[in-house]
Amino acid sequence: MGNISVITILILSGFNGTANYRITLFTLTSLCYCIILLANLTIIITIIVDKSLHEPMYIFLCNLCINGLYGTAGFYPKFLNDLLFSTHVISQAGCLLQGFVLHSSACADFSILALMAYDRYVAICRPLVYHSVMTKQRISVLVFFAWLLPLYLVLMGTVTSISTLCGSIIPKIYCVNFLISNLACSPSIAKDIIPAINYTFYAGHAGFIVWTYVYMIKTCLKSTENMNKFMHTCVPHAFALATFSVSLLFDLLYMRFGSKDLSQHVQNFMAIEFLVISPLINPVIYGIKLQKIRNRILNADKVFRP
Repeated sequence: MGNISVITILILSGFNGTANYRITLFTLTSLCYCIILLANLTIIITIIVDKSLHEPMYIFLCNLCINGLYGTAGFYPKFLNDLLFSTHVISQAGCLLQGFVLHSSACADFSILALMAYDRYVAICRPLVYHSVMTKQRISVLVFFAWLLPLYLVLMGTVTSISTLCGSIIPKIYCVNFLISNLACSPSIAKDIIPAINYTFYAGHAGFIVWTYVYMIKTCLKSTENMNKFMHTCVPHAFALATFSVSLLFDLLYMRFGSKDLSQHVQNFMAIEFLVISPLINPVIYGIKLQKIRNRILNADKVFRP
């Protein structure tokens, strides 16, 4: 029993087979992370500095980009560091922290995307009451809970993952609570119940988003003006939602039900999709598609002019 209690260092076995590509991976990953930082910071600073962009849609977008930086900060620095060394280990506390950051970032993404869908629903389907519904006070409350609920729910899942470990191998290139819980010496009912609650809660988010889009499309079919508004502001949101949901769903389904015979390179690609595509695509697609943001970025001197 004494030997079991001393397992505090975990091995990330997902790096097996990357030794011959470490320099290439490090270079490409560094470039990708720099682009993610630059693109998201550009959108964030543009929205914060330009008072004409202090509208609900842009405030939610700013939070989406902030969350992109938060989530990637839980992965890229550690990943880049691991590529520089032949051993790939992490402490149990560090593993729990990384899992918390990645899980809470993914959940916050869903919460913020749900808020963006609600904002577009009110703007298109109930335009006459838009400004009375989307007040500054209500936006502040919605944003607060969009951050608080994911952090709280994931914290509960992380707490239940704290236990004595009987194994030290994490078959991935980063930590997630599900894999940490699998190493526990004794099974825990909470290990299954809390994730089930979280999945159900965010499945509700997905259902709400689908409902808003169905309703918006029905409304827009009756009006050319509304259809133009839908194409202009909702297409980037739909694209962001689709890329994030699909990439995350593939990884979750494979982690729980996938065959272990799949190539390690394919497993790693599936694992990092949502950490690369969404943080990279979101600021780019919004910066290109939304005219007000695009104009501010192209005329940066006006953005920073007092």
